[in-house]
Amino acid sequence: MAESFDGLFSIRGKVALVTGGSRGIGEMIAAGFLAQGAKVYISSRKAAACQATAERLSAEYGSTCIALPADLSRLEGVEALAVALAEREHAVDILVNNAGASWGSPIDDFPEAGWDKVMDTNVKAVFFLTQKLLPLLRAAAAGPSPARVVNIGSIDGLKNSMFDAWSYGASKAAVHHLTRFMASRLTGERILCNAIAPGPYPTWMLSTGVGFGGKTEGDGVDWDRIGQGNPSRRVGSAQDIVGLATFLCSRAGEYVVGQVIASDGGIVGSV
Repeated sequence: MAESFDGLFSIRGKVALVTGGSRGIGEMIAAGFLAQGAKVYISSRKAAACQATAERLSAEYGSTCIALPADLSRLEGVEALAVALAEREHAVDILVNNAGASWGSPIDDFPEAGWDKVMDTNVKAVFFLTQKLLPLLRAAAAGPSPARVVNIGSIDGLKNSMFDAWSYGASKAAVHHLTRFMASRLTGERILCNAIAPGPYPTWMLSTGVGFGGKTEGDGVDWDRIGQGNPSRRVGSAQDIVGLATFLCSRAGEYVVGQVIASDGGIVGSV
């Protein structure tokens, strides 16, 4: 009997939570999941921005996007988000740990606050949110398809950064190893953990680092110039990050576990 490949990359009907989903890579992933028929919850620290993005994405893609604002740099915020989601869903198929922070300063002046804020948001929150959502992930894993955890790392956790973002690179390297550690413990429960390490994408965070003042489009924003330093001669697009995230969360990626996959146009592979 011939193998069936129907729905190999489908995530239709799945329930997903994307943290840091009000802008940047998180918004890209949320939009892509919605376009493919998933129900998506997004979370970010700023409630108004989170709600506005959820409303806009729901209208644009004709699917359900719900805002659950939370400050994930604090354990109280992590716990509140988990409770809010559990009040709405009995199972969660996909958790995308994308919320992140950075801090840039020369090594001689780098402050403790810049270390703690980044580590709390980028590493501590990833661990504890996954921990608090295990009952919902386990409920999903009891169904026909394994649950998925996708942690968003960075190529700055794979190579030296061009910026003085000391805690950021260290935090993303920690996320990568934490992902492998999670996979070693959770795969047997049918909760599959992987990480994506993005390179340059047109986000607020990169915009602040390259001199665009946080803008991602408009006057003074030239992503083509930034992309010229990439072997692929461009920055990433929404299709790039959504394609990889969808693969990892669909039947197509079910045998890929505990991996850190760079989505960077070839930067890591060429250094």
